[in-house]
Amino acid sequence: MSEFKKIQAFFITSGLSQHHPFASRLLYFSAVSSWGDMDHSYRIFLQIPSPTIYNWNSIIRGFSRGKNPNPSVSVFVKMLRFGVWPDHLTYPFVAKAVARMSELHLGLAVHCRVAKEGLWLDRFIGNSLIHMYGSCGEIGSARKVFDEMPMRNSVSWNSMLDGYAKCGDLDSARQVFESMPERDVVSWSSMIDGCVKGGEYSLALAIFGRMRVMGPKANEVTMVSVLCACAHLGALEQGREMHRYMVDKALPFTLALRTSLVDMYAKCGAIEEAIAVFRQVPTDQTDVLIWNAIIGGLATHGQVRDALELFKEMEVQGLGVAPDEITYLCLLSACAHGGLINEAWHFFKSLERRKGMAPKSEHYACMVDVLSRAGRLAEAYDFIAQMPIKPTPSMLGALLNGCMNHRRFDLAERVGRKLIELEPDHDGRYIGLSNVYAGVKLWDDARTMREAMERRGVKKLPGFSFVEVLGTLHRFIAHDKTHQESDQIYMVLNTIVRQMVVDVEFETQKHGFYDILL
Repeated sequence: MSEFKKIQAFFITSGLSQHHPFASRLLYFSAVSSWGDMDHSYRIFLQIPSPTIYNWNSIIRGFSRGKNPNPSVSVFVKMLRFGVWPDHLTYPFVAKAVARMSELHLGLAVHCRVAKEGLWLDRFIGNSLIHMYGSCGEIGSARKVFDEMPMRNSVSWNSMLDGYAKCGDLDSARQVFESMPERDVVSWSSMIDGCVKGGEYSLALAIFGRMRVMGPKANEVTMVSVLCACAHLGALEQGREMHRYMVDKALPFTLALRTSLVDMYAKCGAIEEAIAVFRQVPTDQTDVLIWNAIIGGLATHGQVRDALELFKEMEVQGLGVAPDEITYLCLLSACAHGGLINEAWHFFKSLERRKGMAPKSEHYACMVDVLSRAGRLAEAYDFIAQMPIKPTPSMLGALLNGCMNHRRFDLAERVGRKLIELEPDHDGRYIGLSNVYAGVKLWDDARTMREAMERRGVKKLPGFSFVEVLGTLHRFIAHDKTHQESDQIYMVLNTIVRQMVVDVEFETQKHGFYDILL
C-alpha cells in the first residue's frame, strides 16, 4: 500500500489525479486489490468530479468483499440518488454484499430492481441472486431463480448446490449434485462441506472417495472439510491417508491445511503427530488458529502443563499473535482437566481485562466446570448466581456432573430440575435427574422422572461408538448385533471378559495370600 501511495502522490503533484483514466485506475487498484484500503479508496472516489458507472462499480465491489460489506449497499443507494443507472455488473456486487449481510429484505429489493430493469435473464446476475438467496436462507426463491434461468453454467449449479448445503437440506443438495451435467472441484467441495456441516461425516468421506476415483484433484477447501470429518469421527487411519494424499498430490501446505491437520491428529488421539505438524510451521508464519488447535489438543489429552507452557511461548516470542476468546476457552479447559483453580481464575480475569474482549457463555461454563470438578460446588453455585448473563444448560450440566461426582445430591436435585425447565425436550435432562434420585435410592422419584419423559414424548437417543479397523469405520450401539461379523465380535468379547475374570480372581488370591503371611 505504501508503494501505491507513492504512485498516487506522483499523479497528484503532476496534476493527473483529476483526469478520469488515471483516477479510475487508481480507484480500481485501491478498491479491488487484496492489499487495498477501502477507507483510502473511498477518499479517492470522493475526489472524482463526476464518477462514471465504472467508478461506482469499483467502490461497490471493493466494499462488498471487505470486512464490512454494509457500505456497499449505502453507496449503491447513493448512486441511484445521483441518477446513475446500474448496469449488469453492479447488481452482482450488491447481491454479494447482501449475501454476506444475510439481509433478506434488501435482497428482495435488489431482485425487484433487477426484474424492473429487465436484467433477470442475465446469467451473471441470476447466479448472484441464487447465491444471495441461499446465503439468506430463502432457498425456495433461489430455486425459483435457478429454474427460470434459460441458460445455466457450472456457477449456476454450484450456487444452487451450495445454497441447499448452507440451508441444511442435504437431500436436495445431493439431488442437484447428482443431476449436474459436469462437476468441478467447487461442486465436490460444496457437497462434502455440506455433509460435514450437516453432521454426515461418513457420507462426506464416502463422497470424497468417489471424488478420488472419478473427480478432479482436491484443493485446500476440499481437504479442510475432509480432515474435519475425520476429526469428528476419530478416524485416525483415514486422517493419515488424507495427509498422504496431500503429499502425493503436491498440494501446497497452507496454514489453513496445517491447522486442520493439527486439529485432526489431536482429536483422533495422535497428539504427538499433531505436535510434529505444528512444529513444522515457522513460528513467524503462525496465526492464533493453529495455536488454539494445539493448545486445545494438549488440554484434551490431559497434558495441561504443556498446554500452558505453549501459551507462554506464544506470548513471549513476540510473534504478533494475540490470544482470542477461543484461546482462553482452551486454557480454561486445560485448567478444568488439571484441577488448576488459581490458574483458571487468572485466565478468566485476564479475559475480562483484555480490550475488545469479554467472557461469553462458553467461558462461564468452563469456569463452572473448573470449580465443579474440584468439588468447589458452593463457589460454582454462587458464581452462576452472580453472573451478568442467564445460566445456560452447559453451565448447569457442568455443575450437575460435579454434584454427582462429589455426591451432593441435594444440590444436584435443584440443578436437575432447572435443567428440565430449560430443556424440556432433552432426553438427557430427565435421565440425569432420574440418576440423581437413584443415587439416593429414591426409586419412586426416579421412575416418576422416566414416566414424565415418556408422557412428554421425549425419546432417549441411543449412544453409539465408532471403531476404526484398517481404515474402515464400524458403528456400534449397546447390545448391537446388526454388524455382519457380530458373532465373531461377541465371541472375542466373551473371551476377553472371561480372561478378565480369571485375572481378577488371581489378583484376589494373590493379595489374600499376602494378607495371610502378614
